[in-house]
Amino acid sequence: MNRTRRLAALTLLVAPALAVGPALAAHAATTAAPAAAKCNVEVDSAGKYHLWGEGFPAGMKVTYSGSASGSVPTDKTGRFDVGGLSGSTYVVKTADGKTTVHCVEITH
Repeated sequence: MNRTRRLAALTLLVAPALAVGPALAAHAATTAAPAAAKCNVEVDSAGKYHLWGEGFPAGMKVTYSGSASGSVPTDKTGRFDVGGLSGSTYVVKTADGKTTVHCVEITH
């Protein structure tokens, strides 16, 4: 009888944790997912190219290569902005090598 009571008490303690665990895991997965990284190239009024991106890891250095090359850190929201470039073909990579994005030229 003691054993049955202990099992019943254990079931009452464990069952809610088993039910809540997957729900919390699903919630964490949906709220923690970062935005997809993307970058664009635009021509400014002086005929120079402007490269910008968003959705990258915050505070991480990204390198851009193509018509010109260099590196720039992202801000706290995962954005970067580089102006005064020549050419419109660029690829942006994160310093950790986990993200590579081919930039799209935007025409207005």
